Amino acid sequence: MRIVLVGPPGAGKGTQATRLAEKLRIPHISTGDLFRANISRQTELGKLAKSYMDAGNLVPDEVTIAMAKDRMEQPDAEGGFLLDGFPRNVSQAEALDKLLQSEGMKLDAVLDLEVPEDEVVKRIAGRRTCRNDSAHVFHETYSPPKKEGVCDVCGGELYQRDDDSEETVRKRLEVYHTQTEPIIDYYRAQGLVVTISSLGPVDKITQRALEALKRD
Repeated sequence: MRIVLVGPPGAGKGTQATRLAEKLRIPHISTGDLFRANISRQTELGKLAKSYMDAGNLVPDEVTIAMAKDRMEQPDAEGGFLLDGFPRNVSQAEALDKLLQSEGMKLDAVLDLEVPEDEVVKRIAGRRTCRNDSAHVFHETYSPPKKEGVCDVCGGELYQRDDDSEETVRKRLEVYHTQTEPIIDYYRAQGLVVTISSLGPVDKITQRALEALKRD
C-alpha cells in the first residue's frame, strides 16, 4: 500500500506511522528522517537543505520532493510506503501525484487522524521535559511524575519547553489549518481520504486505522 498520513500536531502521527508501517510491512518515510539522513550522509540534497536551514530559511518544496523521490525509489519501498509529514501543502501534493504518475504508481489511501483542537492543546501543552535529559518526558494528565515538577528517572527539574506552550501550539495549529489541511480536500476530491478518530488508547487507534484501510 502507498499511504499518506495526515493530521494536526499532537494527533499521534509519529506513533501511528511507526506502528502501521510495521503492521503493513512497508517503510515509514518521514520528512524529519529524510532531512536528518541526507544531512548526516552529506548528500548533495542534504548540503542544499542545510544551507537553507542554517540561514534560517524554509527548505524549498523542490528539495523536499527530490529527497522523497530518492527515498521512494529505494528497493524496500517497491511494495509501498507510508509518508509522514509529506506532502505538507497542496503544491507538494500535486508534485507527488506527478512523481507517482511518472513511475506508473498511485496512492492507495490518505489516512486522516482526526482529533479535537482542545485535545491537541491538552496533549502538547501538558508535556513536561526533564532539564537533565530531554528524553525523559512526562505529562500532567496522561503520565504524571510521582512528585510534581521532578523527574522520576534522575530527579531533574521538569519544565515546559517553549514550543510546548499553549500559545505556540495554537500557532502551529493555525499553520496546519492554513497550509496542510487543504490537502485533505485535495485528496478527498480523488476519493482517497479515510478519516478516523485519534482519541483513545494507542492500540485501539492502530486497529481502527487498519480496519479503515482494509475497508477502503
